[in-house]
Amino acid sequence: MAADASNSQLALTPLGAGDLIDRAVRFYRQNFWTFVWIAAPPIIVGTLISIGWTFLGREIFSVGASRNRDEMVFYYLFIWFGTMIIWLTETVATLSVMGGASRNFVRHLLFGEPLSFRETYRNVWKRVFGLLTASMIIALLLGFIGAAIFYFGILAAVLAVAAAAYTLSFSPFLIILVSILLGGAILFGTGWLFFLVASRFAYVQQVMMVEGQGVFSAIGRSTALASGNVKRFAALFLFTTAATYSALSLFYIPLGWYAYWEGVQLFSFDADALPAWYEIAKQVVWQASFILLMPVWMIGLCLLYVDERVRHEGYDIELLAARRLGEIPAVPQNFVNPLQPALANQQPPKYKKDSSMTTLGLN
Repeated sequence: MAADASNSQLALTPLGAGDLIDRAVRFYRQNFWTFVWIAAPPIIVGTLISIGWTFLGREIFSVGASRNRDEMVFYYLFIWFGTMIIWLTETVATLSVMGGASRNFVRHLLFGEPLSFRETYRNVWKRVFGLLTASMIIALLLGFIGAAIFYFGILAAVLAVAAAAYTLSFSPFLIILVSILLGGAILFGTGWLFFLVASRFAYVQQVMMVEGQGVFSAIGRSTALASGNVKRFAALFLFTTAATYSALSLFYIPLGWYAYWEGVQLFSFDADALPAWYEIAKQVVWQASFILLMPVWMIGLCLLYVDERVRHEGYDIELLAARRLGEIPAVPQNFVNPLQPALANQQPPKYKKDSSMTTLGLN
């Protein structure tokens, strides 16, 4: 079959952390512009809204020579609040798009179907409300849990350093050494705890789009499927974060040089000292790097999802069977089919004779 050749490079074998990152980067490089176009719409819209919010804040609070201290405080609170709301909305939209891309990704593995902007957003539209609901739940839960773990880590570190300083007061050198070791251990522990929790929600969108499950059943399914993937999930997150900030530095350094040359006080907290063009340029740079790097995260999660099913459920055999033997025949609703399709229908199946419909809902 012609699809076999196109899929030979995507052999479904269990992936380690390094293999996962390497395959995600290679796959992204081979489909660079497709993934950039897929990632761009929610981020571009968020950027435009953010720029508009910045201009609105400067108009409302009269940032300029007539400013006063109280007005500047309200200006920064206004910008911060708007940024948080815009960021949350953008994150929810991006997670939803990642879900649509996951179905297109599995179809690519199964049939060699090309990845496309149109197919991804068609998948998103078919289950848009479910994807938005799931993405909102995940964003809020991880935001709350992440903040709680972060502040717990800070409190634990402060108490540990204070205890070390009290116990080892006779040796300043030992205080510094033990404080560094304790701080590093607590930082590692809190990070691991966050990744342990976050990894349980890694496959919710993929389960919804590939397996056809609802929001809450998908959360339960993702929690069960994600056991044991903390190391690879953390490696993917750290790699994507490092790559994002590396890309930011490539853009920010020339921007900072130009702003310094124009006399902008880069480290000032005075809004009047930072012109509007500089604040907007920083937002554009950040969002541009997000567009470039978000697909790596999206591909990595899709690969992790497929890999988990390969490890625990023989998903590679399901895909091979579907590719070689065709689709599982439909059975009446009063029968229980022990076989599950490699790619479920996005809508509840309708068992009626229709030559244009297939068992998997793949026309």
